[in-house]
Amino acid sequence: MTDKKATLEIDGIDDAIELPIYSGTLGPDVVDVGGLTAQGLFTYDPGFVSTASCESKITFIDGAKGILLHRGYPIGQLAEQSDYLETCYLLLYGELPTTDQKAHFLSTVGLHTMVNEQICTFFNGFRRDAHPMAVMCGVVGALSAFYHDSLEISDEHHREIAAFRLIAKMPTLAAMSYKYSIGQPFMYPDNSLSYAENFLHMMFGNPCEPSTISPVLAKAMDRIFLLHADHEQNASTSTVRLAGSSGANPFACIAAGIAALWGPSHGGANEAVLEMLKEIGDVSRIEEFVARAKDKDDPFRLMGFGHRVYKNFDPRAKVMKEAADEVLAELGIEHDPLLEIAKRLEEIALSDEYFIEKKLYPNVDFYSGIILKAIGIPPSMFTVIFAVGRTVGWIAHWNEMISGSYRIGRPRQLYTGYTERDFVPTSQR
Repeated sequence: MTDKKATLEIDGIDDAIELPIYSGTLGPDVVDVGGLTAQGLFTYDPGFVSTASCESKITFIDGAKGILLHRGYPIGQLAEQSDYLETCYLLLYGELPTTDQKAHFLSTVGLHTMVNEQICTFFNGFRRDAHPMAVMCGVVGALSAFYHDSLEISDEHHREIAAFRLIAKMPTLAAMSYKYSIGQPFMYPDNSLSYAENFLHMMFGNPCEPSTISPVLAKAMDRIFLLHADHEQNASTSTVRLAGSSGANPFACIAAGIAALWGPSHGGANEAVLEMLKEIGDVSRIEEFVARAKDKDDPFRLMGFGHRVYKNFDPRAKVMKEAADEVLAELGIEHDPLLEIAKRLEEIALSDEYFIEKKLYPNVDFYSGIILKAIGIPPSMFTVIFAVGRTVGWIAHWNEMISGSYRIGRPRQLYTGYTERDFVPTSQR
C-alpha cells in the first residue's frame, strides 16, 4: 500500500475527486474507485478486465513476461520438482509442507476419497449420454445435502474439512461420471495409490482384474492437475468468489465454478482443440486451415494457440509439451490421425513467421488435449479433469475471502433501456 493518489476531474463537478492508489508486492498499481459512488458515479469495465475485484496472496500472473507464481514459487519449478497434492497444500496454507505435514495431508485426503453410497443413485437420474460437466454441476452441488456437518463457513475447521472433502472426492465423482456414461460399474478409490494413479484406476479399472497404472501416464496426469491448480482471478474463480460472497456453502460455490468453467472460452478450450483437429481431419488439409486462420475475414480459429493473458508464452506449456512427448513415447503412438495433425500444427506454429509475429504459440490447452487424447480420455471429459485440478484453487480463493473481510458482490451497470413509461392495458395496445 502507498499514500499515492490519483486526481479525477469531471465536467459538471466543481471539485476534483481524489482516489487512493495502492501498490501490491508485484504487479501494477491499483486505483481505488470506491469513492466515486459518493459522487453518484461508478466505472464502466465490461468483463472487469481492468478491475481488481479483491486482494489476494495466492497467485500472481504477469502475462507480458510469461510469469505464473503460486505463493511466490514459479510454476515451472513446482511442475518439475513438486507434485499436485504438495501444490494443493501450498495454495491452501501458504507454505510448502514439511515431510511430516505432507504425509499428514496426503493421509487426510485419503480418508475422504469415498463418497456417500447414496450419491451413486443420483447418477441414475441422468441420461447416459449427458455431458459429464452437466452431471458434475448437479452432483457436486448435491454434496451439501450429504456433508452438512461442515457448512458453517465462519468456522475455520469446517472450511478445512470442506476443502479436504472437495479435493479428495472430485476425482471420484469425475471418474463416476465417465463410468456412468459408458455403462461400466463404478470403481471404488484405492488409497494405496497416488492421487493421479487413483484417478486413472477409477477411470479405466474394472472389478474383474487389478489395475495396472503406467508411472509415465500417472506423472503426466499429476502434471495436468498441477498446471491447472490455480490461475488467479479467472472467470470460474471469480464466480466462486462471487457466489461465496453471499455466504453460500462451499459445495454450492464449487458447483458454480464448474458451471463457469464449462464454457468453451474457459475450461472447454482443450475440448475445442480436439474438435478443431477433427474438423481438419487429415494432415493433407493443414495448409488449407492454416491459410484460413491467417485470413482475417474467415471466422475459423486455430484452437490451443496463443493465450488471452500470456502475451509472449504460456509458462505452463513447456512442461506440458515435455509431458506430451513422454506420453506419446510411452504409448508408442505413431499413426493416430488426430495426433499427427496436432504435431504438424505444433511444428508450423513454432516456425511460421505469422505465428511467431502474432505470438500464437501452442498453449497449455493444446498440449493437455494431446495428452488426454493419447491416454484414451474422451474429449467430453477434458473439462471435467480441468475442474478436478482447479478445485484446490477455487477452495483456496473462497477460503481466503471468507477468512478475511469481504462484501457481497454487487456489480453496477450502464443502463441503456427505456426511460420510465406508463403501462397500457392489453385492449389498448
